[in-house]
Parts: sequence; structure tokens; C-alpha cells
Amino acid sequence: MYQKERLDNILDIVKQYGYVTVKYLVGALHYSNATINRDLNVLESQKLVHRTYGGVEIVKKEDVPLPFRYHKMRSEKLKIGKKASEFVRDGDVIFIDASTTTECMAEFLTEKKDITVITNNVAIVTHLSQYGINVICLGGKVVEPPCMLCGTETIENAMKYYVDKMFFASGYVSADGRIAEGGLYYLLHTVIAKNAKEIYHLADHEKFHREVGDRKYLLDFSQLKGIISDYEFSEEIKAAYPDTEFIKV
Repeated sequence: MYQKERLDNILDIVKQYGYVTVKYLVGALHYSNATINRDLNVLESQKLVHRTYGGVEIVKKEDVPLPFRYHKMRSEKLKIGKKASEFVRDGDVIFIDASTTTECMAEFLTEKKDITVITNNVAIVTHLSQYGINVICLGGKVVEPPCMLCGTETIENAMKYYVDKMFFASGYVSADGRIAEGGLYYLLHTVIAKNAKEIYHLADHEKFHREVGDRKYLLDFSQLKGIISDYEFSEEIKAAYPDTEFIKV
């Protein structure tokens, strides 16, 4: 395999996972530790990846920093989170992903009985555990400080669980009802979606009709139980997905 092909393969893997260890790349591509490290140095010099101790993460040029996302559309996110919490029933096992929108669900779940919350968001773990809620943290690397976790360990842990309901958010929804996701959480969402009885997508109106770029399409509306948003969906879209609940806040 030529170096360019190796570099492309490494970059594809890192884009998919967001973060991987050098050991994982060595095992996946069957090259020596020294070869992989040389290739990673090349990619870092091109400002495509960032080396960390024992691992590597993708450089995210377009993402809005997490502290800014907490404040952006805050009132809409709180309304969406509150509405989403109404679909959680006593006894449910649910997954809540690491996003500033789904995190708003947490404060409305404290009175639920016998629920289990699985998440990759440390803030949700900290908050709900104070109220005696059974919370499972998927672990992994902090990919968006201070609270958002992901990586190979997170994904491997997620494979163990089956949930009644999945609640997730994504920053990109196409005009025809497809949901796109970047490399950081794409595989995690894919794993959980396969193991969920019902899937709910949470999104404020700014997430719709955005340019997807090189992001991958994760799901379309037909695979959702419901989409919860302040966005006003057209009658054409509702007719195209008759089995999906369009829940307006």
C-alpha cells in the first residue's frame, strides 16, 4: 500500500470515530507502530488531525465551540427538551446523546420513576445522579470539553445496551427529511439507533436546510418515531412521512 492510500485510510477512520488510538490504527491497518506514527505526523503537518498522547483526533474547522452552543437558541432548546421529556415513561431505558439540545431534557426527568438513562454526556450523569436516577455513563475520551465524550471505547460500550427510546440531536437536516452527522458522533448514533425501539430527533429551526458538506446521512424521518422542533414542517413533508410524529413546541 502506497503512503497516500494509507493516509487516506487513516483519515477516513479518524473522521468516522472522531478520536482513535494509535494501537487501534495499527491493528486495523496491519502496519507497524512506527509507520502509523510517521503517517500521523504527515497528517498533523497538513493540519488534518491533532496528535494526543497515544491517539489522534480529527481537526474540526467548522464546528461552533461548545460554550457558544450552550447559549445559542437556549430558550428554544429548553422548550424542545421539556417536550421530549414528556415521551419518557416510568420504567423506560433511554439513551440521551451529548448535545446542548438533548442535555436540556435532564432537568425535566428528575421526577420520573425507575428509569435508566444511558449517555455520553458527563453533565447529564452528574445532574441526574443527584436525584437517584439510574445513570450509565458510556465513558470514552472528552472530545468536546468539558462534558461530551466519544471515541472507540464509547462506541464499544454502547454496543452492550438496548434502549426503549433514543433521543439525539444533529446540526444538519436536509429539505427532504434526511439527518446528517459529522464524524465525531456518527458511529455512536448508528450503534444506538440499531438497538433502539423508538428514535426521537431534537432540533431547533436553525438546523434545517443547512449545507451538509462531507457529512454522512445517518437516518431519514421514516426511521423516527418523532421529531421534536420549533420548526414549522410543510404539509408535503408530513405527507411524505405519514408514520412519523411531527411534534411542534
